[in-house]
Amino acid sequence: MTVQIQRRGLMFVLSSPSGAGKSTLSRWLLQKQDNITMSVSATTRAPRPGEQHGREYYFVGVGEFQRMVDEGEFLEHATVFGNHYGTPKEPVMEALSNGLDVLFDIDWQGTQQLRAQARDDMVSIFILPPSREELERRLRGRAEDSPEVIAQRMAKAADEISHWAEYDYVVVNDDLVKAQAQVEHILEAERLKRLRQPGLPVFVDKLVRGAKL
Repeated sequence: MTVQIQRRGLMFVLSSPSGAGKSTLSRWLLQKQDNITMSVSATTRAPRPGEQHGREYYFVGVGEFQRMVDEGEFLEHATVFGNHYGTPKEPVMEALSNGLDVLFDIDWQGTQQLRAQARDDMVSIFILPPSREELERRLRGRAEDSPEVIAQRMAKAADEISHWAEYDYVVVNDDLVKAQAQVEHILEAERLKRLRQPGLPVFVDKLVRGAKL
């Protein structure tokens, strides 16, 4: 007998300095786990090769982005390396109410803003690299950025890492398989929290009364 208990979704946040592995872990989690979807952000940056509007990001102009900010359409928004990023509110709240978890790949600034609105709906994890040398090696290995951008990302990494204590959990990504298991265990445990299962009182009441479940 499989018991289905009504559950509210959660906002599952992964943050890290560029190159520490949050995007790799996010893609793996989406492939491995059911009942979770990726939050699609709006951004003013240009699409990278292979990216599609509405899949990786909603690509918008600066004027449209500012309109969305002014009208309160974002859960969070931030400026990173001269580009604007923001999370549209409506699709996230709809997913949560339907019991679907929403995965966020955002920085510490976005996490702070999200926490102010999300309250008990949010779980946050900060991904740390094993060393600065390994972080730089990963950035160069991606072959996505120019040497100048890599230098900027490395310069910013120390500031980003300094926010680790603001997160619920910290995972050191020195071994990808181990990090994947740790992230998955955190998600499974958080899904089982009593406050995220509004259907529990009804289930327990039927259980106690001997009513048909």
